[in-house]
Amino acid sequence: MKSLAFFLLLFVFAGKIFSQNPIVPPGVYIADPSAHVWKDGKVYVYGSRDESSKFYCSTSYRVLSSIDLKTWEVSDESFASSGPNDQVLYSDGPLLAPDVQYANGKYYLYYCMFGKDSEGVAVSDNPLGPFKNGKPIDIKGINGIDPALFIDDDGQGYYIWGQFNVKMAKMKANMIELDTSTIRENIITQETHFFHEGAYMIKNNGTYYLIYADISRAGAPTCIGYATSKSPMGPYTYGGVIIDNDHSDPAAWNNHGSLVQFNGQWYVFYHRPTHGSVSMRKACVEPIVFREDGSIPEVEMTSQGASGPLNAFQEIDAARACLLSGHIRIKATTPDNEALDEIRIGDKAAFKYIDFKDGADTLLITVSPGKVPCRITLSLDYQWSGSIGSVEIPANQTEEWITVKAPIKTTRGVHALWLGFTDLSTNRYGMSSATEEEKKINLCKVDAFQFK
Repeated sequence: MKSLAFFLLLFVFAGKIFSQNPIVPPGVYIADPSAHVWKDGKVYVYGSRDESSKFYCSTSYRVLSSIDLKTWEVSDESFASSGPNDQVLYSDGPLLAPDVQYANGKYYLYYCMFGKDSEGVAVSDNPLGPFKNGKPIDIKGINGIDPALFIDDDGQGYYIWGQFNVKMAKMKANMIELDTSTIRENIITQETHFFHEGAYMIKNNGTYYLIYADISRAGAPTCIGYATSKSPMGPYTYGGVIIDNDHSDPAAWNNHGSLVQFNGQWYVFYHRPTHGSVSMRKACVEPIVFREDGSIPEVEMTSQGASGPLNAFQEIDAARACLLSGHIRIKATTPDNEALDEIRIGDKAAFKYIDFKDGADTLLITVSPGKVPCRITLSLDYQWSGSIGSVEIPANQTEEWITVKAPIKTTRGVHALWLGFTDLSTNRYGMSSATEEEKKINLCKVDAFQFK
């Protein structure tokens, strides 16, 4: 469990965090990640900032940056639509998903809000901001959300925005005005391309890729999908799903992301929600590949992200769980710490992947016990595979954090790890056999674990 002192040191002096997913620290919620590599060779990630489990976004932005995808820095406030650093004098509304582009020696922040004058632009000399003097962009009343700006090889900029269908227009050379005569709608649509929102464009090997929140599965835009064309304004052919954040949280609803190449490797940036809500989202990253035919195979959500597998012999933050099954969710326990919380009978959590190296035979797990005793069972690779061990957590009315030690079968190599939870007070091992009252019992919280 991280201390407040550690948190303050992390941000006041270093501002750096480890590279595994999510790439934002406890207490910080950055969603809708738009990634770029600028002339200094760093990766910069721009996104909206969540501050409540009851609504999306907030009135300010922060920026993530990294020199190696192994350590990340979180900027101070880079732009705001209210408060002492207000740069949107015509509105105090929330700032939705942004994008940034570099041109003319400046960095241009494209932001959006709800309603009239929803699209805007602000400018900075620094990729971290502060971005200043937010001004509306004339989109001729063709409202939408989630702007993105793509600059082609010939220097022509394209402004991209919209929900349910993509709108696009050429940008004038000043990067703050649209050539409104070029505005086109329905570049891609929900009906034909499963487009919901959050478009982002790249070009690779002569092919244009629109990346976006894809609603092709389960009636929710949990996927990052893509469509391809030989021209920026289409026509586009649907390509498929790159990643799906379904089951990252019980209430997972939307996704939003981008693709970027860094040191010869391509990555997809996306977000995962927390707190059993559609919001409180956190940016994550996974490596991807392009096949020879230009298609992109789907990748899975992981805990390791752009780094290698998690080291079993170092403390693993339970909030790095990449798959959740049941009522369980990642939730703030203090302003500077998050844990697995609201765990009930039959719930499961997965961590992909953990390197047990030459062998581990002991588990140490930090938990806050609930009001009934419970058992945590460990399984490898698949949630229904055989157990390698379990640990019994005694009931505790105070809910203080304790560390419990238990033996496991000697485990070697790299595996996915599943934690499963059962109620020992009634010997209930699954939701199907639990009473309605038992289903509502929170068994425990899990903060961290490691192996010996």
